[in-house]
Amino acid sequence: MSKVKLLIDNIKAFVLDFDGVLTNNYVYIDQNGMESVRCSRADGLAFDVLRKLNKSVYILSTEANTVVSARARKLGVPVLQGIENKEKSLRVLARRQNYQLEDILYVGNDLNDYNSMMISGYSVCPADSHLRIKDVADFVLNTNGGQGVVRELLEDVLNIDFVEVLYKK
Repeated sequence: MSKVKLLIDNIKAFVLDFDGVLTNNYVYIDQNGMESVRCSRADGLAFDVLRKLNKSVYILSTEANTVVSARARKLGVPVLQGIENKEKSLRVLARRQNYQLEDILYVGNDLNDYNSMMISGYSVCPADSHLRIKDVADFVLNTNGGQGVVRELLEDVLNIDFVEVLYKK
């Protein structure tokens, strides 16, 4: 379901929530209290494509957790975490990086993403997002969180040919 036509050339920065977008929204806790999450490797290649296209990407998370840092590091993406007010942080990020809010695509899944989605030029959410988030999203993906959300966004919504971008000269 799409409310707007998304074009890669109109997007200057991608800002992604972590839990429920890059993960399946579950946390695994071992007997020592160590947390782990499940992410899709399919998204890894999507981040390579965004780099090749010279698009800025950020992870914006309420959680302050080493798993968020580790995944961001692996993806080569800056992370802002431990964020209580995502809307305020998004505005600060836009101002510091000289982005217009209307040039930002925000991907979120839960109520703490609502205001950020409302002020961004484009908003996208996974299929298993909260109903209120689905209502405000410009585009609701077919993919659930942690199942390759960024991959679907790039390949199926923005129609980016990964082979063309990554392997053709």
